[in-house]
Amino acid sequence: MTPATMTTSRCWTLVEQVAQRAATRPTDVAMRVKRLGIWDDVTWADYAEQVELVGHALLSLGIEPGDRIAIHSENRPEWLYTDLGTNSVRGITVGLYPTNPAAEVAYLLNDSGARILVAEDQEQVDKALEVEQRCPELEWIIYLEPRGVATIDHPKLLGWEEFIERGRAHRTTAPGALDVLADQARPDDVVTLVYTSGTTGPPKGAMLTNANVQFAANVIVNGGGVYQPPPNPRDVILSYLPLCHVAERAVSTWTNAVSGAIVHFAESIDTVTTNLREVQPTLFFAVPRIWEKLKAGIEVRMLAASRVKRANYAFWMGVGNRMAQKLVANGGRHTWQTRIMYALGYVFLFRALRDRVGLRKVRAAASAAAPISPEVLYFFFTMGVVINELYGMTENSAVATANRAGRIKLGTVGEPQPEVEVRLDDATGEILTRHPGNFAGYWRRPDATAEALDSDGWLHTGDVGEWVDGTHLKIVDRIKDIIITAGGKNISPSEIENSLKASPFIREAVVIGDKRPYLTALIGIEEDTVGGWAQARRIPYTTYRDLSEREEVLRLVQGIIADTNTKLARVENIRKFRMITKALGHEDGDLTATQKVKRSALTQTFADLIDDMYDNTDRLPGGDQADVIVLESTGR
Repeated sequence: MTPATMTTSRCWTLVEQVAQRAATRPTDVAMRVKRLGIWDDVTWADYAEQVELVGHALLSLGIEPGDRIAIHSENRPEWLYTDLGTNSVRGITVGLYPTNPAAEVAYLLNDSGARILVAEDQEQVDKALEVEQRCPELEWIIYLEPRGVATIDHPKLLGWEEFIERGRAHRTTAPGALDVLADQARPDDVVTLVYTSGTTGPPKGAMLTNANVQFAANVIVNGGGVYQPPPNPRDVILSYLPLCHVAERAVSTWTNAVSGAIVHFAESIDTVTTNLREVQPTLFFAVPRIWEKLKAGIEVRMLAASRVKRANYAFWMGVGNRMAQKLVANGGRHTWQTRIMYALGYVFLFRALRDRVGLRKVRAAASAAAPISPEVLYFFFTMGVVINELYGMTENSAVATANRAGRIKLGTVGEPQPEVEVRLDDATGEILTRHPGNFAGYWRRPDATAEALDSDGWLHTGDVGEWVDGTHLKIVDRIKDIIITAGGKNISPSEIENSLKASPFIREAVVIGDKRPYLTALIGIEEDTVGGWAQARRIPYTTYRDLSEREEVLRLVQGIIADTNTKLARVENIRKFRMITKALGHEDGDLTATQKVKRSALTQTFADLIDDMYDNTDRLPGGDQADVIVLESTGR
């Protein structure tokens, strides 16, 4: 769509937002991508033209309004081009996680009825070719990277360059085709299917419309209060979470298009820490796992540092601790005292520390998508990085509550955002939200839609919450995850798990105890951190399993659990634990694509370990399952 043909009477769409920026600031940078070690610029004019060419290319392949286009790729510019190009022809984007195995690819393609799949490279193309005969509606597989694919002779394969050339040819013969479709766009057009993580069953496609996206983008950029001042074209964002997740879409696509902030695409999820240091974003959104990893990295480096560096770190982090206490008490706002503390600490530690982890220029940081331990948030407060915890979900376009700048309450997910209604169910405490961002329903699932959205427009989130001081919302847990012990006590496992995972040595913690006499836990170690700890103590090991079963490691974990127990009520104490002796993965069915633990799958996989924790045998290390340690109840 050419800027000259835009009309102000058209329906709001992300495509129009990008076209307007291309018309007014064509040479400004919209995004950057690293190629051959160099960050290449993509201007708004480039962005708009690629969206237009993708739209015409889709029309050349016979795509019609309402058709679904799937994308199976890491974050890169072509993801956004395809996303908005699909919307330009009033199509529906379906994102697949790069880690989706072939069986899940088949399920998602069939459930959505996708006619075209854009696959990044040979790995993703191989998955598609493995299942394409089981996907009768799939007509084309467009690959981005030709290596290993270009020589494959298959009638459904089409290279990206050839695809774009088809778009150029179609634009020449039908230059006004996209304008006609843009004039027909409506607020209730479904623009994307965002599939749920599938922790409780097969993933469901949540339908988000133009109106949903417009509302959410406006709240995030202009109304949420997290970003003060609001995002602008001078801001820098790092894109690294999968773009098929609603949170990353809100950051990398919606915020970028509405505010003009520059998006940098990380090379991969594995290079996030390196790319963070290179990019030094001014706005940084991360899920708890990333914040935990950054914290663990700092602590591990300090363990291996020289005595002088450790002493300097300890002293100034002590100063930072006093600063953090005042920041927490003041809603995250600085006082003249904390400014002096930070200025001094910045010279001797904080600047170097923040630079090392890539947070030196961050002016607004946020955490969402899963519960996070207040201890982790507090750690970053001590170096002057104030993290605002947010709450939202796919079904409400990632918008519900936020800790606003200067009004933070640690341990809560903040206050309702503008135009957002939030209430708790009187009987269950379930969090309900109502606002224009609530989704249109689940794709082809009217029964599931009726369960999630009631007749009054309230979205039933499935989360249990409580109000703090009558203003801020605290997430207790998922309703389905609440543990009711044999003694009838209701316990939130996530709070205990997050406290354990605040340790740099623990990656996964799953608390068990429903209908049981006491709580136990399955523990998975952070291999890099524990491995470094073991090497420093000359503890030999060969594999992840071997490391997990070392008596020294068991004692290390025992100490972490004992320390956590002191912070909990007696009924919440972990009495026994077992080590998970393998790294959990999405491909094995242990984790969702968003790295959330599938509790039901895990409890089935490790049923023998769980049952053994509830027998009458209390054993210390020894034997094939050398991982049972009984802890005394040390809680209050």
